[in-house]
Formats: sequence, structure tokens, C-alpha cells
Amino acid sequence: MDSAPSPQMSQAPATGATPDQTALEVTGVNTLRFLSVNAVEQAESSYPGLPMGAALMAYVLRTQFLRHNLANPHWLDRDRFVLCRPQ
Repeated sequence: MDSAPSPQMSQAPATGATPDQTALEVTGVNTLRFLSVNAVEQAESSYPGLPMGAALMAYVLRTQFLRHNLANPHWLDRDRFVLCRPQ
């Protein structure tokens, strides 16, 4: 039985990025991770694991799926994303 890691796993960067991400995308996701952890720490609540783990998901949602217009942030047909903790 071969216990060597698969080629896909060995090629992935240590940052948690996928192989097809650019350096700018990796920097953006890592910045999002840092800012979210900083917000959790400043609020002195919760555990920063979820924001760190969800940063890539949030980045992909924002850049590839949500419809928005930066020139008109009050556009009525824009998509909205709300993430909240159940009570």
C-alpha cells in the first residue's frame, strides 16, 4: 500500500490556497483572515477559527457569485450576504 501523498496535495501551497489562485488572490484571502481575526479579538468574543476558515469561501462568493456595483452601492437589485450566529 502506497502512503505517499497524492500529487494534488503535495502541490498545494502551505497558505491553504488552491493551485490556480494568483498571488494577489492569496494576499486578499490572507488579509481577509487577518482582519476577521482582528475583529473577533477586538470584540473579545467567540473563537477566530470560523472567520479564518471561511475567508476563502467569502472571497469566492464576493468575487464570483454576488452581483454588486461599486459605483452605485445603493443599487436596489444588488445581492446581500448576511452571516450571523444562531442564538
